[in-house]
Amino acid sequence: MPRDEGCLLITGASSGLGSEMARRFSASHRLILAGRDEARLQRTRSTCHAPERQLIWRHDLMDVEGIAGQLGDFLAINDVRVAGLVHSAAHLSVLPLRSLTPDMVLDTFRANVFAAMELVRTLTKKRVNQQRLGAVVFVSSIASQFGAKGFSAYSASKGALDALMKSLAVELAPGVRVNSVLPGALRTAMTESMFDDPGMADRLAADYPLGIGVPADIVDAVEFLLSEKARWITGQQLVVDGGRTTNITA
Repeated sequence: MPRDEGCLLITGASSGLGSEMARRFSASHRLILAGRDEARLQRTRSTCHAPERQLIWRHDLMDVEGIAGQLGDFLAINDVRVAGLVHSAAHLSVLPLRSLTPDMVLDTFRANVFAAMELVRTLTKKRVNQQRLGAVVFVSSIASQFGAKGFSAYSASKGALDALMKSLAVELAPGVRVNSVLPGALRTAMTESMFDDPGMADRLAADYPLGIGVPADIVDAVEFLLSEKARWITGQQLVVDGGRTTNITA
C-alpha cells in the first residue's frame, strides 16, 4: 500500500478469499476483518499472524445505510485509519431470470456494489480517515465479462462494480488508486465437490488452458495491486483466470 501507518480493511474476511487474504496480509499489515458473523471472524483472526493486533468490525454490508456511521465510530474508538481496502464480500444466487425478484437483485447489488461505493465514500472523508486511503481493490469476477445461465443478477452486479472502479479511479486520482481483480474458477473447500464430479472436472479442465486456480493466485494479484509495485496502475481490471476468457467457444 502506498500509504503506511494504516490498517488494511478486508470485507468478507470470515471465509473464502477474504480469510485467505487475511492470513497472508497479516504478516505485513494490521488488519480490520469485516463481516457479519463474529464467530467466523474470530476463527479467521486466530489463523492470522499476531492475532492480538488484528481488529474485527462486525457489520452486515446489506445495511448499506449504516456503513458510514458504524465504520466511522469503529475507526474513532480504536484510533486507527485505513490505508487500503479490499472489497472481497459478495452475494451470489444462481437463479434463472423467471425466479428472480426485485428484492433478490437489490440484495445482490447492495453487497456487491452499493456497499463498495459506500465504503470508499466513507474512507475518503477527511474527518473519518484523515486522507490515509491509498489503494482500493475490488474482487470482481470474470462473470462480468461474459454471460452464463442463472448468473444475470450476479454478472450485472460485477459489471457495475467494474464500472464503478473505473470512475472512482479517475475521480480519486492521484491520491487513491482503484483497481479490480477478476477471478475465474478456483479450487476451494466450497467448490471441492464440483471437482469430485468427473464430468464437471473434465469440462472445467477443457475451459481453462492453465488449469483451475487456487486462492493464492488471487491473493497474489491483490497483494500486487495494493503494493508500491503497482504505483502507476489504476482503473484496471486484472483478469486472473488461467486463460478462461480467451477460450470461450459458446
